[in-house]
Amino acid sequence: MTVLKRRIGDRDVYPVGLGCMNITHAYGPPIDEADAKALLVQALDLGCDFLDTATIYGLGRSEELIGEALGHRRHEYFLASKCVLGYKDGARVLDGRPEAIKSACDASLKRLQTDVIDLYYLHRPDPKVPIEESAGALSDLVAAGKIRFIGLSEMGEDHLRRAHAVHPVAALQSEYSLWVRNPEIAVLEACAELGTALVAFSPVGRGFLADPPADPSKFHEIDMRRTLFPRFGPDHYPQNLALLEEARAVAKEAGCSVAQLALAWTLAKGDHVIPIPGTTKPAHLSENHNAAQVRLTPDQVKRLDQHFSPERAVGPRYNAMGQASVTTEMFEFEKTR
Repeated sequence: MTVLKRRIGDRDVYPVGLGCMNITHAYGPPIDEADAKALLVQALDLGCDFLDTATIYGLGRSEELIGEALGHRRHEYFLASKCVLGYKDGARVLDGRPEAIKSACDASLKRLQTDVIDLYYLHRPDPKVPIEESAGALSDLVAAGKIRFIGLSEMGEDHLRRAHAVHPVAALQSEYSLWVRNPEIAVLEACAELGTALVAFSPVGRGFLADPPADPSKFHEIDMRRTLFPRFGPDHYPQNLALLEEARAVAKEAGCSVAQLALAWTLAKGDHVIPIPGTTKPAHLSENHNAAQVRLTPDQVKRLDQHFSPERAVGPRYNAMGQASVTTEMFEFEKTR
């Protein structure tokens, strides 16, 4: 089956990319670095040509691994990274000042072993700095030839339109899956209108939309899902598991895995949507990559839309700290939980 590529800026990429957070942190200790590099090589060999990383992932180590493993194949992939969100003196900080963004970009270029980053996102909005100033810094980096396109992450329609007025925004990254439908409030449509790609992170629900699904009892003590994402908590997760029965039924009809179903559903939400599942396992990488060949019928998409209606997800998407750092729109019912 021919798989049509999708566009970011003026570049075409395979419709399922690779999120490069998991290889260095988030869901437990970093994986063996030789295994991480082998996974990155495997991604390129499969034809996955969109790699998405960030300064904060492994405190720069994710970027370094990409540079070390793939620097000599730089022409084969579209490279995205992020700034603003970082750590200082052991604490998480936001710094969207233009000078900080430009300094962070220079450091990322060095770690990534490249002269240019294809897509450079503001990882989070800095409430102390107007979005126009941060977007202006990215525009300066485009003019300097250090980045090709600018992006935003975890921001709502207002920030998107304000940044876009300064410089065209090529991509907006937002959590989007059967389990997290918030982009449908505003940014999914706004991105289509502006010619902005919607890069869907955690499209497999951080392991929830899999078979078997993630098991919180086996999460490592430093796994972020234990604290940052309440839906995995003991009061919520058992109730959420009931949602998966219909997903398994539709996946069986479609002849795919539940994870592939989740990705295929995301792809069906618009030609401008590009999911970037992350993984540390070669088998899952191949499974995710092949999801681009799954075609769901309009009826199957409608059934999934209805079954996974936003109000059926039990528990908040983020804890209070996590929610405070984003401007992604919330459903009205979420505001009163």
